[in-house]
Amino acid sequence: MPEPILEVKGLKKYFDIRGGIFGRKVGEVKAVDDVSFSVMEGEILGIVGESGCGKSTTGKSILRLIEPTEGEVNFLGQDVTKLKAEEMRQLRKDMQIIFQDPYASLNPRHTVEKIISEPLLIHGMTSKEERKKRVHELLEVVGLSSYHAARYPHQFSGGQRQRIGIARALANNPKLIICDEPVSALDVSVQSQILNLMEKLRDEFQLTYLFIAHDLSVIKHISDRIGVMYLGQMVELTDRDRLYENPKHPYTKALLSAVPLPDPDIKKERIILKGDVPSPADPPSGCPFHTRCPEMIDRCKEVKPKFQSVEDNHFVACHLYE
Repeated sequence: MPEPILEVKGLKKYFDIRGGIFGRKVGEVKAVDDVSFSVMEGEILGIVGESGCGKSTTGKSILRLIEPTEGEVNFLGQDVTKLKAEEMRQLRKDMQIIFQDPYASLNPRHTVEKIISEPLLIHGMTSKEERKKRVHELLEVVGLSSYHAARYPHQFSGGQRQRIGIARALANNPKLIICDEPVSALDVSVQSQILNLMEKLRDEFQLTYLFIAHDLSVIKHISDRIGVMYLGQMVELTDRDRLYENPKHPYTKALLSAVPLPDPDIKKERIILKGDVPSPADPPSGCPFHTRCPEMIDRCKEVKPKFQSVEDNHFVACHLYE
């Protein structure tokens, strides 16, 4: 059994709510609330859930772009949350991120060459010629041409900009890339190109991805295993095929019932959830999903379910399986 490259244990990220004249803390938003999972080397773990469920905050907390409130993040045998600034800087070479918005994540005043070569310079490639050669290599790898290096971000389409973002993430040969909804801002035809490119790069460079998305068909296309998040918590985690064929958690069932089928003759029952997603500033007691769950039992209102294995490699946080 291969060792996990990344282990997240009990990760929490709470944001303070401040109010009144003196700006005192009056509450907190529980954006990520006790999330645990591991990612194997060479694997693509997908994380899916509605907007505001905490998936992007989870990704950014792992990289310490946002400082986590509590929990452990073990990457290559080191607890990332305990590293000092210089140790963290060294480790960043191996952990990279592709941002959601290819428009906002590239500096409009820099050429593509400068954008991609900056991480190389920061991590010790001092020779200008070497950097230039590496930038041209990376552009070819992601399906652009070396002459694009002299252009600025506004001269590219959305899909091309995301390719530049991918080239920047690949610059220092990282081991783990966190993909924060990398295709949600792109057209469907471009999405498939970028997803196919990312799969090809994974095989070529032995990469490991943590792939965050809210589109279930995108997640199904690219992931090996899938974790489902709701209101800052992981509610189900298992292999891709098993999740789509036999979802256990009522929330996962409702999510999957909303995926449109390409065949109009196939009729499937749609599970409509009642009510709105509760606020993470005031989550319900017990199971966070009980206010909208069609299968709720009395225990759900009082006791928070444990996230535990119900079958081989199938984890669910639900009282129905205890």
